[in-house]
Parts: sequence; C-alpha cells; structure tokens
Amino acid sequence: MLKRKNIIKIAIDSPAAAGAGTIGKAISKHYNLFYLDTGKIYRFIAFLKLNYPKKFNLKFIKDKIRNLQIKDLSNKKLLSDEIGSEASIISKKKILRKIVYSFQINFAYNPPKKYSGSCLDGRDITYNIVPDADFKFYITANVKTRALRRFKELKGLKKKVTYLEVLKSIKKRDKSDFNRKIAPLKKTRDSLLINTTNLNKSSCFLKLKKIIDRKLIINGNLQRSFKSSQSRVRKTTK
Repeated sequence: MLKRKNIIKIAIDSPAAAGAGTIGKAISKHYNLFYLDTGKIYRFIAFLKLNYPKKFNLKFIKDKIRNLQIKDLSNKKLLSDEIGSEASIISKKKILRKIVYSFQINFAYNPPKKYSGSCLDGRDITYNIVPDADFKFYITANVKTRALRRFKELKGLKKKVTYLEVLKSIKKRDKSDFNRKIAPLKKTRDSLLINTTNLNKSSCFLKLKKIIDRKLIINGNLQRSFKSSQSRVRKTTK
C-alpha cells in the first residue's frame, strides 16, 4: 500500500466515554487532520446487523465498508447502548476486524491531500493500526465519570435510559474491551497517559496541544502544518 509521506499521524486509544472523541475532533480541527472515530465503524456494522438481519453476511458487510463515507458514521442512531453492546461483540470477530483494518489503515496513511495528516481513536490504534504514529495517547477517566458523560449524551438525544443502566453498560464494555483475545484495549509503553476525570474539554485540548506543539517545533513540522491548514481555509472561503 502506498503511503503519503511527511504527514502527521496521531493515534489514540481509550475506554468508552473517556472523552477521546471530543479531544480527537478538537485536535484534528486545530492541526488540519483527517479524523476517524474507529469505534463508529463497528457500531455501523452493528447497526447493519440489527436493521438488515436477512442481508447481513460477509459480502454485504464488505460492500458497505468499501463504500463507507465519513458522513455515514455521524448517524446518531449509532450512539445507542444497544448498538454499543452489539459492536463490542462484533469487534471480537477476527474476520470482521480484518475487513475494518484495511479501511482504517488506508485512512491513517492516505488522508486526502488537503489534510496535513490523520488522527484515529479506538481501542488498538497505537499498536495495531498506526504503530509508527508520531503521537500516541491513552485517554481514560474513572468509570463513574465516563458513565455520567455517556448518560448526559444519551439524555441530550432524548433517550429513555437511567444512569445505573449506562454505568452497567460501560462496565460491561470495559470487561469486553480489556479482556478480548483479539486486539484488546491496553496502554502501550510509548503512549502518554491522559486522565480526563477532572479535566474539562478545554483543559484536555490544551494539554495535548502543548505536547504536540513541543515535538512539532523540534521536528520543524509546526509551521508546515499551519501553512497547510491556512491554505485549505483560503481555498474554501474563495
């Protein structure tokens, strides 16, 4: 597979509802990176399984993933606990992970030319999908904080669910993610630990930005990144 050279690659692993998605999106916007929440792909497959049970087979899945667009992953129906639980089961299947891997790897190493690089978050990104990432982060928070965040998110979507139900679901997801035999969630030695339990969105963003800027300045990439971002903004505003 051909890989774009001189791009910024950020890899993030985290348990459910730790804030990785929010931080990943903010960092991607700031540095002009192509962003992918990889967990949404498994949720997308889970959505297909629950909504198209008669059509659901490997050929059907391959066709859907081959034609998958980022906008397809923004469907709010993918956020339900039912979808999340099914996605956790699906992610354990080796043959399905293989299908998803090719999509993720191509996304990471070949982002559209208008972007300065890529940012992926998931469960096994730092060691399985982008092991040579320029930046690796393991983002976490205590389970009660994560459950409260997810509960508020679901209530905002008018979902009928209790905090205790969400807490139970998060604990179940954790058990599955940490203990599965294929690509379990873990912190690699070269990943920086970011605990968001007592941090707001702004504080999280600034913490990662400081780390990233320091390395980009040393490597001489910071100016290039912002030039690319500014050029993209100028083109879109003409």
